[in-house]
Amino acid sequence: MTYDPTQPMIVQSDRSVLLEVDHPRYEEARDALARFAELEKSPEHIHTYRISPVSLWNAAASGMTGAHIVEALERLSKYEVPQNIKAEVADQISRYGRIKLIKQDGEFVLVSEDPVLMAEIWNMKAAKPYLKELLDPRTIRIHPMFRGHVKQALIRIGFPVEDLAGYVSGTYLPLRLRDRTIGGEPFGLRAYQRESVDIFYAGGGLEGGSGVIVLPCGAGKTVVGMAVMERLKNETLILTTGITALRQWRDELLDKTDLSPEDIGEYSGERKEIRPITLTTYQILTYRHRKDGEFPHFPLFNLGNWGLVIYDEVHLLPAPVFRFTAEIQSKRRLGLTATLVREDGLETDVFSLIGPKKYDVPWKELEKEGWIATAECCEIRVPMPPELRMEYAVASKRAKFRIASENPAKFALLKRLIEQHPEDQILVIGLYIQQVKEIAQRLHAPIITGATGNLEREELYGKFRRGELRILVVSKVANFAVDLPDASVAIQVSGTYGSRQEEAQRLGRILRPKKRGTMAHFYSLVTRDTRDQEFAANRQLFLTEQGYRYTIRDAGEFE
Repeated sequence: MTYDPTQPMIVQSDRSVLLEVDHPRYEEARDALARFAELEKSPEHIHTYRISPVSLWNAAASGMTGAHIVEALERLSKYEVPQNIKAEVADQISRYGRIKLIKQDGEFVLVSEDPVLMAEIWNMKAAKPYLKELLDPRTIRIHPMFRGHVKQALIRIGFPVEDLAGYVSGTYLPLRLRDRTIGGEPFGLRAYQRESVDIFYAGGGLEGGSGVIVLPCGAGKTVVGMAVMERLKNETLILTTGITALRQWRDELLDKTDLSPEDIGEYSGERKEIRPITLTTYQILTYRHRKDGEFPHFPLFNLGNWGLVIYDEVHLLPAPVFRFTAEIQSKRRLGLTATLVREDGLETDVFSLIGPKKYDVPWKELEKEGWIATAECCEIRVPMPPELRMEYAVASKRAKFRIASENPAKFALLKRLIEQHPEDQILVIGLYIQQVKEIAQRLHAPIITGATGNLEREELYGKFRRGELRILVVSKVANFAVDLPDASVAIQVSGTYGSRQEEAQRLGRILRPKKRGTMAHFYSLVTRDTRDQEFAANRQLFLTEQGYRYTIRDAGEFE
């Protein structure tokens, strides 16, 4: 077996890839792997990636070939790439597009050059309810309303369908991006934003019109959404994570497009407006009177003649919304997110129903270009107070995490960190309501939780943006789509178990470029040798994935 010690990684036959962090070619290898593999573990010296079917299908959808991937593996591997990996890459890459969904003589049909595969699909129990007629050995007619269900069924047996059946045009809506914002600031698309829109739109052809654009928080995902709307000029339904995000979208639309307030409707718990641009929330869509009841607001998808549906923070899309999305496949669909990681493992549903990943760009690349702030990520390990050690030792696993997360010793460290950043605007973020309430009280700082009314939330966020507040304490409600451009320090006193997606959002709160050009600091306070530390290791994966060096320090160093 050939061996080249100058290379940074080892490709193993179980589809894992080991990458040496301290190697001079680490960054080159990391950026190559990010296009077709998923980061699984990231301890100090060796990171583990996994080549999976979904990661390979996303690579195929973005134009990568099996030859590209194998070449990258061979170029950067210390040992020969195992033969089974080469075969697996070739097989999975070839699966994307082996079955196509097209429109033929006004009918929706599945086509393939492989008659054996089509015979398997025709006789497949999970797909049978959605199939209408075997027209010939290479063509199956399907029920039009089951376009999404067929794609879901086939991806579950390992065959992602390339959907080239096209879309219906919604009601025409003239919409133009401004050259200057309402406030008079110059406005235009950045090069990567324009490129992402071009790739999604694909010249208006059948290859475009559905898929996911992955960009860091602070990189202007909302602007990309508005630019797609300008390109399509269709009435649009926008799904957001909550009322704060909904109103930020409304403000951005008014600030950066020529839409009037009368063009934009809010469909929420407070209002039920259907306008050419309608904004709603995942909460209202998934609301029902009882657990086994119907979803009364799902008809919203059909209340307007939408030409585009935008799913903001698509990695948070609730499972029930997938069900209805399966039935609106004739509409163009744009997913926006900072990370494709889903804690529920439904990445294949995003792929089949929203569309494959169309565009992403490494966070560190945007940092180098000055589009997002330079960030330092630091985990600080705090000892468990002696009086809590016995309570922790005999507690259940869930209770252990809470005891460690609410470690009272974290407060002294929190105060020292705040003192070290006298000129910065600081977000203190926690999971447990009682913990963040106590912190807010002791710091004499305002607090935002799920119980905070919408008007009060908007007032506090506004004061923070204007620099009237230096410290704001927030629960997990502030994780998503909250635009606080001058926040430069985030101190996480308790994280959400091992959630990589929430770590992405929390870091994203401080990544918008600073007027003073200052560095962003993300601190995570973790109780040493506890469940808190175990879960922090998983959250850390996201930061490493994006190229951030994650330092681990002891609380004693800050005394």
